[in-house]
Amino acid sequence: MPDKTVASDGFLERRFKLSQNGTDARTEILAGITTFMTMAYILMVNPGMLSETGMDWGGVFTATALSAAIATLLMGLLANYPFALAPGMGLNAFFTYTVVFGMSKSWQFALTAVFLEGIIFIILSLFQVREAIFNAIPMNLKKAVSVGIGLFIALIGFVNAGIVETGDGTILGLGNIVSRGPILAIIGLIIMGVLLAKNVKGALLIGIILTTIIGIPMGITPMPEGVFRLPPSVRDVAFQFEWSNIFTMDMLIVLFTFLFVDVFDTVGTLVGVASKADMLDEKGQLPKVREALLSDAVGTVVGACLGTSTVTTYVESASGVADGGRTGLTAVSTAVMFLLALFFSPLFAIIPSQATAPALIIVGLFMMSPIKEIDLGDFTEAIPAFLTIVMMPFAYSIAEGIVFGMISYVVLKLITGKHKDISVIMYILAALFILKYIFL
Repeated sequence: MPDKTVASDGFLERRFKLSQNGTDARTEILAGITTFMTMAYILMVNPGMLSETGMDWGGVFTATALSAAIATLLMGLLANYPFALAPGMGLNAFFTYTVVFGMSKSWQFALTAVFLEGIIFIILSLFQVREAIFNAIPMNLKKAVSVGIGLFIALIGFVNAGIVETGDGTILGLGNIVSRGPILAIIGLIIMGVLLAKNVKGALLIGIILTTIIGIPMGITPMPEGVFRLPPSVRDVAFQFEWSNIFTMDMLIVLFTFLFVDVFDTVGTLVGVASKADMLDEKGQLPKVREALLSDAVGTVVGACLGTSTVTTYVESASGVADGGRTGLTAVSTAVMFLLALFFSPLFAIIPSQATAPALIIVGLFMMSPIKEIDLGDFTEAIPAFLTIVMMPFAYSIAEGIVFGMISYVVLKLITGKHKDISVIMYILAALFILKYIFL
């Protein structure tokens, strides 16, 4: 009688090329769970934000989980990369607070813009336009993107923990670090640090679980209201498009903004996380970037049809990579967790932000390593790299960090006579970015 375990391991080995990527099934599955745990907050945050527009909370919750599962599954199976996708933070805020509240548009109008954006993305991916953008970014800027994302992730972690918060008269300030929330996050940070120092596999995941448990007697982690619950229906939010206003200037502006932020958030995330995982080839290119970008684009279309905002690749994927994830099995594991979350939402809902925040802070540290490889001796390389790094946390946007880096790179190279270092695509992108700031 054949050994089913061996047969299963053989299938996974063939499908995901585990040994070729220096990993194994256990490591990949744990990494996928870790990635899910660090981004599970989106299952609560996204429905809460979009429901402010009048959308049904339960419907958006189901749409969020399903779109994340489908897009992440595509990433794992098509590209064999350990990247997870879900409705993006920032893009959902633009959906709610700018389009619906600021422009006085309906949520159906915003959802239509997301759907059209996804269709355009699929076309751009099939014609390799997004791939060309990815490959046009100079190697030093790609390394800087990884470092900048690390600082950005760490900042998100500190804010989620309550260690850093908005202060009076300042953009950011030190929070009340002797209050329960920050103390729990600091405990989690120590736990993860010790586990990492001891080379414990799945250190971030174990740390999140232990911190969540410690939060119960501290009054931060609530007790679950049951364990199992059937997923809410998407009936009230799915396929709710508004076609009457698609040929308007407002739609053009909204569509362009969604396109811009999603393109460079996704490209930036792929560059940063892939750089950290040593997935870029000698030319600084990601071998299956077309499949990765296509998964992202299809995810956005599916998400819009189900009833949620733009789906994008998540920087929290770096947490799974940091835990050893190197193949699509990590992504598949994350996708399965999103599907399980549909039925066990009471359990996932109790994980406090203070439990996942330490993992994000630690991942920030992990992503700093490429800074050693940036050419700091050539200021036409160093200054754009520096601006890329610092503007991500300062502007609270991966996309804006890339914009500052690219524009400064082109300007400095051009003025100093190093125009041969500038590709045609870089000229075009820099010009478009400048026009964006002038007219939008």
